[in-house]
Amino acid sequence: MDPARKLKLKAALRRTLRWLCWLTAGSGLLLLLAGLIWFRHALYHRWVRFPAEVASLAALRADRQPVSETTGWPEYRGILHSHSRLSHDCEVPFEHILQVMQDTGRDFICLSDHCDQGRADFSRQWRGLHDGKLFIPGYEMKEGLMPFGVASGVVLSNQASARVLARQINAQGGVLFFAHSEEPRDWETPELAGMEIYNIHADFKDQRLSLGQFLPDVLLNLGRYPDQVARLIFDPPTANLQRWDRLNRTRHITGIAGNDCHQNTGLRGIHTAAGTVRIEDTSPATKAEFKLNFLTRWLARICCGSLEPGRTLFQVQLDPYERMTRFVATHVLARELTEPAILEALRVGRAFVAFDMLAESAGFVWMWQSGQDRAVMGEERPFVPDSKLVAAAPQVCQFIIFEDGSPKHTQIGRRLEYSPPRAGAYRVEARLLINSQWVPWIYSNPIWLR
Repeated sequence: MDPARKLKLKAALRRTLRWLCWLTAGSGLLLLLAGLIWFRHALYHRWVRFPAEVASLAALRADRQPVSETTGWPEYRGILHSHSRLSHDCEVPFEHILQVMQDTGRDFICLSDHCDQGRADFSRQWRGLHDGKLFIPGYEMKEGLMPFGVASGVVLSNQASARVLARQINAQGGVLFFAHSEEPRDWETPELAGMEIYNIHADFKDQRLSLGQFLPDVLLNLGRYPDQVARLIFDPPTANLQRWDRLNRTRHITGIAGNDCHQNTGLRGIHTAAGTVRIEDTSPATKAEFKLNFLTRWLARICCGSLEPGRTLFQVQLDPYERMTRFVATHVLARELTEPAILEALRVGRAFVAFDMLAESAGFVWMWQSGQDRAVMGEERPFVPDSKLVAAAPQVCQFIIFEDGSPKHTQIGRRLEYSPPRAGAYRVEARLLINSQWVPWIYSNPIWLR
């Protein structure tokens, strides 16, 4: 080949390689920049926000002090609206639920399994005390109906109309609540005892935080800061609270929290007897299945260990039962830890909702006093001139008193006294100062002054 031509070819080759290098470097830089933009909030959370929140919560919890006020009622902590292996989208057995309750210090659980083939059979679930923890049967039914404590042996058909079901639930000793209060509901149902003022699943589904915004924190921070990542979904349930306050102006509606425990938001890989890897979510439902070749089998052994048939190679779980149990609790004031006593407390509203993942709220007080007479949340008294409302908490917090849904008084401290000027439904919210922000902690049920 002509030497001049050869030199031209070499020069062209060098230019092509140089452009390829620049193109590769530029593409890599763009991908890095895109990744940094996508992960920018997660990186900020990992190195700034989450460590500050952890330190703030540690200091706050260390400052906990027992509440000197007393209502005279025993207090029990529970989780409501929780699923078991009887639901089509949950595989958690009752034995595991019991262990979670023991680990988290919960006293009772009101179950809410999905109907099986359109039937709610109240004899299938655990009932009564199991190692000191109280199980109360319940179902999540059509149009948001969520009955607890229907008599054992009763089977309700989810094909009946909602109004008919409400009457049947009431006739069979059940207490009726509405689940997912953010959705359309028949608020004129006369048998209705209460509603969810907060639901974890509904909070996760709202549009403020998309999956694309949430995923970087899952990938980067879930391992080190699982509670902080879980709390990213939280929004104050403003619309539910407003509806609840409106309803309580004309009738008595108890506010509860819906833990909505499923443990079904996750992925796992299982090595099968056929030598494949089956990818399934934790509903459980199979998403994909892959045949391993020499290279992928070697990589799987390096990353996941031995490839025994039936072995789970990996699992990522966003909503473990334990974390959803700790996230929020419904505390009740009841005579004893029995199904009738707990249901009676829920029916009348001797209860408050607390985000105990932030700080333990046990001992919180919201009561009315006049002379020697007193009443607690959920109860009713005539309005008298010397009426006094008292709130007390084990942490320094911001108390906000609401009269018929309108904020009337705010005070920071561990204790508050307030003289109500008139009759009305009075409830209190408590907020914690975490990383320089006041964060909702407790929502009490109202005290009615008629």
